[in-house]
Amino acid sequence: MTPTEQFAGSPAGRTAARPPLPVKLVIAGGFGVGKTTAVGAISEIEPLTTEAPITEVAAGVDDLTHVPRKATTTVAMDFGCLTIDPTLKLYLFGTPGQERFGFMWDDITEGAVGALVVVDTRRLDDCYAAVDYFEHRGIPFAVAVNAFDGRVEHTLEEVRWALDVSAGVPVLVFDARDRGSVRDALLAVLEVALARQEA
Repeated sequence: MTPTEQFAGSPAGRTAARPPLPVKLVIAGGFGVGKTTAVGAISEIEPLTTEAPITEVAAGVDDLTHVPRKATTTVAMDFGCLTIDPTLKLYLFGTPGQERFGFMWDDITEGAVGALVVVDTRRLDDCYAAVDYFEHRGIPFAVAVNAFDGRVEHTLEEVRWALDVSAGVPVLVFDARDRGSVRDALLAVLEVALARQEA
């Protein structure tokens, strides 16, 4: 029985239902790894995005080698939400991937219980900053390897070794375009965050 169901059985619960608990999660990672796509795939509301066209100047700064068709980029954050059940609602905040926007991360991550670090195995270097960020701040996180073109370049064991993350950090493959796949990745973040609280 969920806390909401227990509350509903009480005298007060018969007249008012308790709203779901709001939980903040962050979706982070390098440039063009699928953060905006993941928020859009899972959000139950029209996601808020701050996508801007990639200009010639930005194209000279950001590496478009593995994302040649990318025409826009996040310049502030993405936002969406997902009700897991009557007791829990996730508020999702996607970070910008470029290093030059790193100054916004502290504000975006404030109050987050956990994070999903999205990885493109064709360019693992791009996600080191995100992994380091959450490790140094003690924020629980999971690593989600985005399966571009339905495949990944390295095994999960190789990714774990390359990122040097502990055994307690979930490393999984997901498809940022698929709602169910994104949901499972977010649930992995919730599990590791809960385990941290109970430790």
